[in-house]
Formats: sequence, C-alpha cells, structure tokens
Amino acid sequence: MPVARASQVSSGAGAAPRALQPDDLYNLRVPSQVRLTPDGRLAVFALQATKARRDGYLGSIWGVPTDGSEEPRQLTLGAWDDSSPRISPDGRLMAFLSDRRTLVEAASAEETPGTAGKREDVTQVYVLPLDRPGEARRVTDLPRGVTSFEWSPGGKRLAVLSPSAGATKEEDRRRRGLDKPADNGMPTSDYRYVDRLSFVLNGRGFIYDSHAQLWVVELESGDARRLTNVDWSVDMPAWSPDGKRIAYCTNERRNADFDPRTHLFVVDVDSGRRTRVTDDGRADFIAPTWLPDGRTIACLGHRYPAQVGSRYDVWLFKDDGSDSGRDGGRNLSAGHDLMPATAMNSDITLSESARLVASADGAWLTFSAPRDGSYALWRISTDDGRLERLTDGREYVSAFDQIEVDGGLRLAFIRSTPTELADVWVKPDGKAPRRLSHLNDKALEGVRFVEPVERSYEVEGRLIQGWLIEATESSGFRRPGPLVVEIHGGPQTQYGWSPVLEFQILAGTGMSVFYCNPRGSTGYGQTFANANYRDWGHGPMLDVLAGVDALVAEGIADGRRMGVTGGSYGGYLTNWIVGHDRRFAAAFTARSVSDMTSLALTGDLAGIDPKMLFGANPWDEPDFYREQSPITYIASCTTPLLIQHAENDLRCPIGQAEELFAILRVHRRPVRFMRVPDENHELTRGGTPFRRAENLVQVRDWFRHYLVLGKRRLPPLPHDRAGK
Repeated sequence: MPVARASQVSSGAGAAPRALQPDDLYNLRVPSQVRLTPDGRLAVFALQATKARRDGYLGSIWGVPTDGSEEPRQLTLGAWDDSSPRISPDGRLMAFLSDRRTLVEAASAEETPGTAGKREDVTQVYVLPLDRPGEARRVTDLPRGVTSFEWSPGGKRLAVLSPSAGATKEEDRRRRGLDKPADNGMPTSDYRYVDRLSFVLNGRGFIYDSHAQLWVVELESGDARRLTNVDWSVDMPAWSPDGKRIAYCTNERRNADFDPRTHLFVVDVDSGRRTRVTDDGRADFIAPTWLPDGRTIACLGHRYPAQVGSRYDVWLFKDDGSDSGRDGGRNLSAGHDLMPATAMNSDITLSESARLVASADGAWLTFSAPRDGSYALWRISTDDGRLERLTDGREYVSAFDQIEVDGGLRLAFIRSTPTELADVWVKPDGKAPRRLSHLNDKALEGVRFVEPVERSYEVEGRLIQGWLIEATESSGFRRPGPLVVEIHGGPQTQYGWSPVLEFQILAGTGMSVFYCNPRGSTGYGQTFANANYRDWGHGPMLDVLAGVDALVAEGIADGRRMGVTGGSYGGYLTNWIVGHDRRFAAAFTARSVSDMTSLALTGDLAGIDPKMLFGANPWDEPDFYREQSPITYIASCTTPLLIQHAENDLRCPIGQAEELFAILRVHRRPVRFMRVPDENHELTRGGTPFRRAENLVQVRDWFRHYLVLGKRRLPPLPHDRAGK
C-alpha cells in the first residue's frame, strides 16, 4: 500500500492525520502568474483566496525574496481581484490588473445604485511603486476595460488589450453606433442579431461584439491609441527590443468564425503599418517572443499535420514577413516530439497560457512541456534545436519566469505535486530548486495526502501510463476494495503528477482511485495524441478498462464495487462505457457529451470545423456521428448514473445532459440529474467556491452510497437543495 503523507506542518503530538474534506477547499490559497524583478531578488505572484461568504474569490499580489530571507508579503489590497503582475524594466514599478475601481473611486454622475457591477470599465491597469512606499495608481481608463497588458522595453508605454472601440465612453459609443439611453426610461430593443459563428465563449457568454484590440497607453498621461481594428480578437502582444513594434496573434481570415487559424503580425507603433509574419494558411501560431536581435520572432505553433492531435512546436520567423510563405519559418523542436501548450488536469492548481522566454543573448528559449506525466521546464537552442531539461521531478510546473543575474540563469516557478499544493519556487543557476512559500501548510495541518503509484501497461501496442491512489486502512479499506475510475477531459489533455482534490477525498472515504492517459491524451507525442481520431469511444475505452482489469486481477479492486466518472470528454467516455459495459456499480458523468451532432453544432465549439475534430461534417456522415454518440447506446445502461451539468455551460451545452437524462428516465433506468445554476464548463476548477465544494460532496456521497455501503436504490436527495 502506498505511504500516506501528512502535511509538512506538524499537527501536534499524538494528533492522528485526517482525510481531506470538501470544506477544506475554502481555506486554500492558490498562487499563479509568477514574475521576477530585473535584479532577480524578488518574485511577485497573484494569489487567489475564497471570500468569507464562499460565493467568490479574492485576488491579491504578493512578493517574496528569492533568497528565502523572508516570508511572502501582500503587496496589493486584494479587496476584490488583483491579478497579472508585471514588473517595469527598471524594477521600480509593478503594474497589475484590478477591478477595484468601484471600491476606491467616487461613483460617476451617471452611475446609479446597483449598476456598479454592470460597468464595463471596472478592470483597468494600476501601477504600484516597489522601490518606496506608496499606493497604486490607475493608469488606464478604457471604456470597456482591459483584459491584458505588457510593458514596453523603455517602461514609458503599455501594450494593452481591450474590446473598447474608442478611448472615451463617448467615442466608444459613437464608433459602435450606440444611441444615448432614452431619457424617458422606456426599454430599448434587447434582441441579438448574429451573422457569424463563434459568437459565444464558455465563461464569458456573448463575445461577437467584444473582440479585444491592441492599444498603446502612455504611462504618465494615460493617453490611449488603438493600433488594430480587425474583426477577430487580438492576443498575446509582445514588444520588440527597441520598443518600436509589437508582435501579436489574431485571425484575419474573411470567414474567421468557422476557419480556426491564428497567425502572427507585427505592427509599427508610430505609423500603424502592419506586417504579416506567418502565412494565412491553415495554421495556429501563438505566444510570439522577440529574440534580442530585434529581427527574429519565436513562437509556438503548427500547421495542423494531425488535426486536433497536432503538437505545438517552437518556431522562428523573420519579423519582416520574408518567412510568411506556406512553408516558411524554422521548426526548432521538430525532432523532439514534445507537446508544449497542452493542458494538465487539476482541480486546484491554476493553469496559465503557454509562453516562451528568450535568453539575453538569444541563444536559448525557455518553455514548459509535459513528459511522462510531469510538466517540466525546458530550454532549446535557437542555433541547432538542442534540447535541455531544466527541472526534473514528478511535478507540475504551471507557471514560470526567468532572469539572468551575474551571468547565470535564475528561474522562478509555481510547482505542485499530487500531495503538495502549489507554491512558489526558485532555481538559481546550477543549484537545486528552493521553495519560497508554504501557502497552505496551516490550512492543511494534519491532513493526509496519499501518494499515487504509477502503473504502466500495454494496449494494442501502445504503452498507457496510469496511477493508483489506494485508499488507506484507516478509511475502512481492505483489499480487494472499492475503486473509482476517473477519466480526464479534452480528449487532448492529460493526467499527471498534479494535485486533484477529488481523488484525495474519494481515497479518504474508503475508495481507491485509478486514472490513466488513454490514446488521444497529450504528453506522449503527436502520434499518440492523434490515435483517437474518429475513435472517441471504443479504443480509449479499451485503454481504460485494461487498467481496471489489471487491478481486479491483482486483488486490489473488488470487481463488484467499482464506479466510473469523468468530466467533459471524460463524461463522454463515462457515458460510452456504461452504455457498452455493465461491470460498474455506479457512475457520475459531469459536463458531459452524449450527442456528437449537437456537440459539433452548438455552443462555443460550433465555430470549429467539425472535419478537424471528427474528419467529417454531421450532414455528410450522419451515420458516423450516430455511431460515435453515447446516446445511441445509453438505453442499454443499467448502471445508476448521476448526471451533473452546469446550466451556463457553453462548451458542452446542457442539452447534452437533458438528452441523456430523458432517454434513461423514459427507459426507467436509475438516473438522477443534478443541474447547477449560474456556472459554466469550469465548475469543478473555477466555479463559485460553495458550488465546487458541494460538487465534491455529491461525487463522494454518490460513490460511497453504492460502493462502500453497497446500496442498490437511488440515495436520498440532499437535505439542502433548490426546488424543495
């Protein structure tokens, strides 16, 4: 049996360790977005905590000396949400995003009570002095707020992303063709007229009228000037070393709504002249980063060689557009089959956008990418593509920054493991990593975490990596015992050496947890990631069930007391499995997919070419879509199934769950539908704290009812619920 480890903070003499509980979520603090000062002496990071009422989050910015001489200290108010810390080139200022405006500024003349939360201009850029005492000062005033920003090399300007059409409210309304509100208070039309796909995005809602554009803002005066005016969102701005140009990515295709491509451009800040850096063919190039020579742009990207299974490689392009042909650019990482810019599953560590950081001499590019279940830092030579691994451990590095100090490389990063929640670490050049924060030791004092044990096996010639978190004897577990099988979403994502609260809570309740990366997962190269193309159900099911069969054969799992669960694509495969296999005593499907046709044509996936996902359009191969849809087989399901779905889910709209529930109920199968209001597809990772905790309770109690207590009928409804 794997060793159970307690929190590193002692729980006191004689105190027995306890299992993690859903309510522990409220006390956790989660770091992200780490950045180093130019001298490398201070690491700043954003910190997320739960509000006292458990109905939202507070965000603040913290700093910690990289020599470990002091504990982290809070730098900003954190009265609402402060995020995205960025240090000025001279190290004297820290800029950040904040929605504190309505808390620290007097209400405007037109603002009435109750309207503050509806204002579009709440989130702006603020700057705070780091070299002396002082308060934060707002430096932007864009009428529709700011979504992200970057310092110019000279520290006098900011590159800002904002959906604002004009620099003032009046100009913004005029450019958008909006009339002034009627003085008589009568309602005006609230109809939405849409003539393009991809008009919604999960977590944001309608986006067809709020595509971010690139602006330049003067730090001292706050004067703002828009540099782009395209029909699609602009993203990931990057200043050239001389501060005269900005690289960014966007989709300028005429039919960008159903033609998923992202390309790189460069705009001259003074003249506004734009240069295309990559070709306009079917491709996805992101995360532009300038090399110090000012003539070369590094980025991550691909030209869809394996449809959605295509891996991102590290590329170099000329800034003058001379590489913008269909075969342009130089692929540095082609021979390594790494997969940067892919997601790692965790319900507590915050993931971040992929990035590249160039060394001072331009000889190396640092980035993060997974391998064998770990998410590590790497660097690649811009000369010959030689690859070096910078961190090495069974861990998840979810964010990083680097500075060169005294000729040596200094790395700061956010690190977590299955038994250690995220903290800030530093790695000086040539030395071992050192932990700078212990953000959750007090909150988790005396809490037991169980180390997963790696399990690898072969299915149809493919090596499948999996993990087992075996329940402890103190929870009542005895071999062979109950087992819950967890399946990740995507499908092009992965499980790995990252923390998942749900797994630990189940193990603490007497149920072991098995999880693996079936074909279609990332982190094992492009061929493996593309191995489920046009085969979302049968092949991946074989990969998962082979791991389950081995646990039963070894006497670890009781074949009569097993459950299966997953979210998103993991919900799809859960639905598929219980429609084809009756071995499981209970199942829990979350934010799932049941009907492939409606998945391809509704929600925020409706703008993605179905042929890229499945090799065909629903109207061209309706039989294929029917064969790949779990609802085709779900009437055969006899497994008690709890269907969880958020009502504002725009990735897998709730109709997916309604179809599933209707079929099972009509056939009088044991089924229950758990509808979650006011949440989206990210419920379990970024939803409202009290709803996340309740979801953990329901997963635990559903499986405990059937697998630990051995019940056969549906469990009683929760006492506290809506609609009583």
